[in-house]
Amino acid sequence: MFAFLKNTFLGLTRSSRFTGSLQNQLKLVAGMKTYEEPPDYSGVVLPERPKLKFINKVPNFKKAKKEMKKLRDIRGPAQTANTFARGQYGIVALGGGYLHWGHIEMMRLTINRRIDPRTTFARWRVNAPYKPITRKGLGQRMGGGKGAIDHYVTPVRCGRMVLELGGRCEFGEVEPILTEVAKKLPFPAKVVSRESLAAMYQEERERELNNQNPWTFQRVVSTNMLGIRKVLSPFDLRHNGKYVGKFRLPGRV
Repeated sequence: MFAFLKNTFLGLTRSSRFTGSLQNQLKLVAGMKTYEEPPDYSGVVLPERPKLKFINKVPNFKKAKKEMKKLRDIRGPAQTANTFARGQYGIVALGGGYLHWGHIEMMRLTINRRIDPRTTFARWRVNAPYKPITRKGLGQRMGGGKGAIDHYVTPVRCGRMVLELGGRCEFGEVEPILTEVAKKLPFPAKVVSRESLAAMYQEERERELNNQNPWTFQRVVSTNMLGIRKVLSPFDLRHNGKYVGKFRLPGRV
C-alpha cells in the first residue's frame, strides 16, 4: 500500500515542473512526532496548608482609632512585595486602590474552589484590612465631628503583588482562574508569571535606555522650561512624572 502511494506521488512530481519542492512536501513519515520536554517539579515543596487562609474583616484592636484619608498610601510605586517570594504565577497591581473585605473573600473563594490542593498552593501578598474608613448616617446635618468607623480596607500601590500561586502546575492551568479574579479587582491588575514579570521590567529599562526623544521629563524639569517647576510637587520630581495620583503613566520615560 505504501509502495503504491509512493509510486503514485513520485509519478505526479516527475510530470510537473516543481519536482524538487513537491517531493520534499510529499515525503511519507511513519508517525514521527516531537514533544516538548515536561517541566521538572522535583524541587517543588507544597506547604502544609496550600489554600488561601481566611482574613478577618475587622482588625483586632483594643480601641479603634480614626485616621485621615492619607491618599499617599495608594500613590506611587510599591516598595515591598513587588516580586515573587515562593510562587511562580500571580496577580500584580497596575494602579493604586483599596481592597475591601469583599474583594478578599471573592479571591479566596474563587481560587480555593478551583485549584487542586494536591498539586497547587496559593498565598496572600497583601495585608489584612487595617485602614479605617469613616462614614456618617443618611440624613444627618453637616458638622458634629468625624463620623464613626464604617469598615476597613487594605491600601495597594502600583506594582504590588496581590497573591501568588505555585506548585506542580503550568501557567495555562491557572491563567483562566487568575484572569477571572483580576478583572473584578477595584484597580487595574495583570496576571503574570516569573518570566513575564521579569520581561516587563526589562522592557521598561530598555525603553529608557533606547529612548530617542531628547525632550524627556527629567530634562524639561531640570532646566525649568517655561517655569514648570512651580506647578510640580516633590512627588513628581522624585518619580519623574510617571505617577499621577494612584494612576501610572506607562508611556512616560
